[in-house]
Formats: sequence, structure tokens, C-alpha cells
Amino acid sequence: MQKLRLVFAGTPAVAVPSLDRLAASGHHLVGVVTRQPAPLGRKRVLTPSPVAQAATALDVPLIEANRLDADVTARVAALEPDLGVIVAYGGLVREPLLSTPVHGWINLHFSLLPAWRGAAPVQHSLIAGDTVAGASVFQLVPELDAGEVFAELRHPLQGHETAGELLDALADSGAGLLADVVDAIADDSARSVPQLGEPSFAPKLSIDDARLDWTLPAHEVHSRFRGVTPEPGAWTTIDEQRVKLLDLGAPIGDDIPALAPGELVPSARRVLIGTGTTPLELRRVQPAGRPAMDAGDWLRGSGRSTAVAR
Repeated sequence: MQKLRLVFAGTPAVAVPSLDRLAASGHHLVGVVTRQPAPLGRKRVLTPSPVAQAATALDVPLIEANRLDADVTARVAALEPDLGVIVAYGGLVREPLLSTPVHGWINLHFSLLPAWRGAAPVQHSLIAGDTVAGASVFQLVPELDAGEVFAELRHPLQGHETAGELLDALADSGAGLLADVVDAIADDSARSVPQLGEPSFAPKLSIDDARLDWTLPAHEVHSRFRGVTPEPGAWTTIDEQRVKLLDLGAPIGDDIPALAPGELVPSARRVLIGTGTTPLELRRVQPAGRPAMDAGDWLRGSGRSTAVAR
């Protein structure tokens, strides 16, 4: 099998399993492109991306850039890559960079294309109540996430996974899928097929998208909670104060009282919160400016036996 010269582009932690897998594949990882250090934490300390840190540990040449402009294109071209591989870089690859590697670029995307093209496929899949998620490796083309697909994997959902948990699982399984496609391109056995069906789209979520609407049915509220956890982070307001919701689940048992939408009450050592249908169980919260805590401790500490979320 031919050993390819690979350039990898990615930024967040979910891209690191793919980078590690390709570094160990026997191909030549000649460069890594990632976004520039970003301010993190309360002190806003400039911090290299997870991919930058992994590339440094691997001693791979690093290109840090927030835009894939002419300078980045020239630096990538100087590496003489056979194939570009991208996983959650956070920016679009346009011409002439798109055609710079001999075999162009392939992308690991965390959905079953053409479903959920865009920046937040896992989040939108969970919000929509999908029962199956997955990952696809496809040929990058100018149109967003529209290229022919080399391979995909399907991941049945259990109904409780958060976006963070599902992304971690797909990052690990998707790394193997991606490495197999790279090997297939190297030995000229890779075959791709056009995407079939009507596409759906998954734009980046805002903090407003993460506010829960308690008047909706319980399954819709819970699906949105799963989709926006941990980022941008589910929240509600109580007494006009924002409260972040860290753990929200369906209660188990027959002793479930009927509650108005948003009504919080302690019940059998639990905190229940009303929806448009059946209540959900609120387990952990983080009030503004305070640490995360058990929902029961928080409610008791507030000096109230009940409250209303809006």
C-alpha cells in the first residue's frame, strides 16, 4: 500500500482521536492545521486548541490560523500533501486550498449525510429526537457537506445520551472509519457514492437555543436538554435569575404528581419539574455565580419548598 503524505485540519477535542489514529497509521503526517489559541477560563488565558496540543506532543509541524487564506494555502502546498483530512476544524476549505492535495480533502462528519449538514449535527440530531445517529466520511466539495460519501457508521441511540457523550463516542468510532478510508484511498480501492435524500441542516446553536420551554411535551424538553448539553448549556430562569441545568431525566415510578409547566416541587427525595405533559426529574443545577450542586440541596437552600421555572 502506498504511504500517503497527510495534512490534518481540526480544532476541538473530538478531532484528537482521528489525529492520533492517523499518526499511528503508517502514513506520513506532514502537517496539522488548527485554529489559533483562544482565551479560556475566568482569567481568559490564551490556550492552544486540543488538536494543537496533540500535534505538539506528536512533534508534527503546526499551522495555527483562524482563516484558511492564501498564506495557509501556500504553507500547506509547501508540504506537498497527497491528501487533506479534516475533522471539526471550524472553517470552510475553499479553492485553491481545496485542490492543493493530490486527492483533495476528505471530511469526517458526525451525521448520516445528507442529514444534519453543518456545524452542529449531533446537537440537532438529538433535539430532533432521532433514534439513530452516525458518522460519514465524504469528499470535500465547495458546497457545504455535500460531497460523495466513502463510508458511514450507524450508532443507535438509547434515549439518554447528551451531545457531549455522543460526540465522544462518535469521535472514537469515527477515527477508525476515517483511517480505513485513508487506507482505501492509498491502495486505490476507495469508492464513493452520491448522497441520497433531502438534506437537513444543523447551524451552530446559540445560548438562546439552549433555553428550555417547559410548556412543550416532556420528550421534546428532554430532547432539547440532551442536544444542548454540555454546550451551549441548558438553562431556565427562576425568579428572573438564570439557572444552568446540568442533569435532567425522566422520573421512574408511579408516584408522579401532576405539575404545571415549570413548577418545581420536591417529591420522594427528588425534585420534579412540570412540562406540557408529564414531569421530568431535575437532578443537578448551577445557579448563576455559584458552583454546581444537587437540585434538592439547591431548592432547600433557597428556603422555598416550591418554585416556578420560566
